[in-house]
Amino acid sequence: MSKYIKQLTSLVAMVLMMFVFASETMAAKKSKTMKNVLKKGFLRCGVSQGVPGFSNPDASGNWTGIDVDVCRAVAAAVLGDANKVKFTGLTAKERFTALNAGEIDMLSRNTTWTLSRDADLSLTFVGVNFYDGQGFMVRKSSGITSVNQFKDGISACTNTGTTTELNMRDFFDSRGIKYEPVAFEKADEVVAAYDAGRCDTYTTDKSALAAQRTKMSNPDDHITLPETISKEPLGPVVRQGDHVWEDIVRWSLNVMIEAEEYGVTSANADASKTSNNPAIKRLVGAEGELGLALGLDNDWSLRIIKQVGNYGESYKRNLGDTGILPDRGPNELWTKGGILYVSPAR
Repeated sequence: MSKYIKQLTSLVAMVLMMFVFASETMAAKKSKTMKNVLKKGFLRCGVSQGVPGFSNPDASGNWTGIDVDVCRAVAAAVLGDANKVKFTGLTAKERFTALNAGEIDMLSRNTTWTLSRDADLSLTFVGVNFYDGQGFMVRKSSGITSVNQFKDGISACTNTGTTTELNMRDFFDSRGIKYEPVAFEKADEVVAAYDAGRCDTYTTDKSALAAQRTKMSNPDDHITLPETISKEPLGPVVRQGDHVWEDIVRWSLNVMIEAEEYGVTSANADASKTSNNPAIKRLVGAEGELGLALGLDNDWSLRIIKQVGNYGESYKRNLGDTGILPDRGPNELWTKGGILYVSPAR
């Protein structure tokens, strides 16, 4: 009899352990941020104050850009509608403060992923949606064609509160060049100062140089020098402490990238449900229960692809067709010679 009691006790203990594990798993799927987003009925997303191709408002206040599309993807996944986003334009100095203070739910604003930011600011970078590097722009009339021609006394316009400012200092100091920094908080102030001739060169990420060049009075009068002086992996950011929300934002971006890899577009997403490829079927919610792992329904990824498109569609729409950066460079898929590579959705 005691043998059966022991077996029964072991069985009860096992059931209790399974119950505790299940309870902890369910608790892990709860997200305070997602709860607040659902309650409000819209996603609050921090973006730049205007970088064409990345996050830029038109005259009617409609935002477009690849950073904007990441926010729209999250809204599609969580709220079912990619348009349920309230965008807030933030300066480089304001962006992290706004996120930590809870004024926005996520940040998608050409922000460089660095160790100090990841470790010291109570923030989590969830991925990279654009691989970039810092460069310099000069006037063609200067005759400068390389950074090797920079001399003592050169003045350089840049943004305060950015890795750009630090990289610029490291660059000039390492070469022993005395320079005059001309720094502003707002990107448009930097562009205006350089365009007005207040500095000899303008330095920031090369993607931003290409984008901001379109705002200058005579864009063809300026060139970006060939040298790249830094690595700038740019990507969306969330507050630390809400692991489920972190996963939702990360995988919303990943879905866009993996969809391009498998050729799933906004136009053929529904038809892809009948694909013979299990990876594609998982991607469009026709197989598996991936949404459950994030506390979402199983059509979350399908909505992202249908409403926002895959990464290639977003890039083409915002940077390729606009002529800002027609050559994707490192932002091409890994299968096509680039370094764009994400974990599999399975």
